[in-house]
Amino acid sequence: MVKADPLLAKRSGDTYLGFDFGTKKIGVAVGQATTLTASALQTIPAIKQNPGWEAIAKLIREWRPVGLVVGIARQMDGTDNLVTPRMVKFCRQLAGRYGLPVFQQDETLSTFEAKQLLFDDVGVRAGTLWAVQDQLAAQLILQTWLNNRTPRPCP
Repeated sequence: MVKADPLLAKRSGDTYLGFDFGTKKIGVAVGQATTLTASALQTIPAIKQNPGWEAIAKLIREWRPVGLVVGIARQMDGTDNLVTPRMVKFCRQLAGRYGLPVFQQDETLSTFEAKQLLFDDVGVRAGTLWAVQDQLAAQLILQTWLNNRTPRPCP
């Protein structure tokens, strides 16, 4: 009897990876369009304020997503903040490196919401919070995108 490859179940045609970009670390989540579910995956440390491209490439090889979703933060009035241009650049770099469609999702307050969920609702300690908040923020970003399915390709 041949054993099934456990990664094959993950490699369906409806898998997406979601990213919460930051200059120090990047939260990553995985989700499926069929089930409309997203799950926190991991946090990738940025190297000298550059994305951890090797770790991202490994995740893309492992999960074989059909698309990528990146949270784009803006001010409450909709204007760009100081990090928005770097987030948009990250979108372009993902598209160029991996040849996958990359979609934007408004992430305004997603990290704040993740912190509240972890700290207030679950009681995660501050040290642990710093390590996992970006994964949860990526999950919230991807879940919102999956729920709304209003794709806005990155420029």
